[in-house]
Amino acid sequence: MNSSGLITIGLPIALAIIMFGLGLTLTVGDFRRVAREPKAVVIALILQVVVLPAVAFGLVKAFGLDPLLAVGVMLLAASPGGTTANLFSHLFRGDVALNITLTAINSVLAVVTIPVITNFAIAYFDADGEVGLQFGKVMQVVAIVLIPVVIGMLVRRYSEAFAARADRPVRIFSIVVLVLVAVGALLSERDNVAEYARQVGLVTGLFCLASLGLGFAGARLLKLGQPQAIATSMEVGIHNTTVALTIAISVLGSTEVAIPSAVYSILMYVLATAFGYFVTRRTPTNVTPVRVS
Repeated sequence: MNSSGLITIGLPIALAIIMFGLGLTLTVGDFRRVAREPKAVVIALILQVVVLPAVAFGLVKAFGLDPLLAVGVMLLAASPGGTTANLFSHLFRGDVALNITLTAINSVLAVVTIPVITNFAIAYFDADGEVGLQFGKVMQVVAIVLIPVVIGMLVRRYSEAFAARADRPVRIFSIVVLVLVAVGALLSERDNVAEYARQVGLVTGLFCLASLGLGFAGARLLKLGQPQAIATSMEVGIHNTTVALTIAISVLGSTEVAIPSAVYSILMYVLATAFGYFVTRRTPTNVTPVRVS
C-alpha cells in the first residue's frame, strides 16, 4: 500500500475531528447513568467487549479466512459503537440516552480493547507484514480516539451553544469520511475485491445479524423494556467502522485488514434497518421502559 500523506496524516486527523464531534454530544452525566441504572449498561458492555470478539473469532475460524482478513474481522469486533447507532435507535424508538451512555463508555474502553483483541488476532493467525500494535501505535490510537473525545466534552461543558452548532456539520463530515475511506479501501484492493467480498461478505453479514440479535435478546432476557432492547441491539450491532478503517489503514498500514470493515460499513445499514423494522413490527411497543436517565 502507498503510504501517502493523505492517509498517514489526513485520515487520523479526520477521525480525530469525528471523535471530537462525538465528545461534543457527551457529558459527565452520561457516565453517571451507569451507577443509577447499571443493568442495561452492563449487559451491553459484556456483549461488546467479551461476546462479540468470541463470535467474530468463531466465524473467522469456521470460514477459514486468510490471516489479514481474519485480523480485520477481529478489529471490527473490537471497535466501539458509533453515533450512527444513536440515529438508528432514534428511528426505531429506542432509548437514545442509553445509546449515548454506551457510546461514551465504549469510546474509552476501545483504547484498551482494540490493541488487546487486535494483537491477539495478529499473533493467533500469524498475520504477515508489520501489522502489530506496539506501544507507539497504541499511543496513536489513544491520540486519535480518546483525547479528541475528552476535548469535545470539555468544549461542550464551557460552550453548549458551540456544541449544538457543530453537531450537524460533524455528523455530515463523519458520513462523508466513512464513505470515502470505505470506497478507497475497496478500490485500492480492486483486483481482489470480488474474492474478498466472497470471503468476508457472508462473515460480516452474519456477524452484524448476530450482534443485533444478541443485543436485543440479552436486554429482553434481563427484562428490560423495548426501548432499552432496541438501544442495546443498535449499539452492539452498529460499529464505528471509521475507527476500524482508520486503524487498519493508517496505523497498521494494511488495506486488506480494512476490507472487512469496508464491507461491514455497507451491510450494516441494510441489516440494521431490516432488523429494526422486524423487531418493532413483531414485538409489543407498550412495554413500560426502564429509565436510564
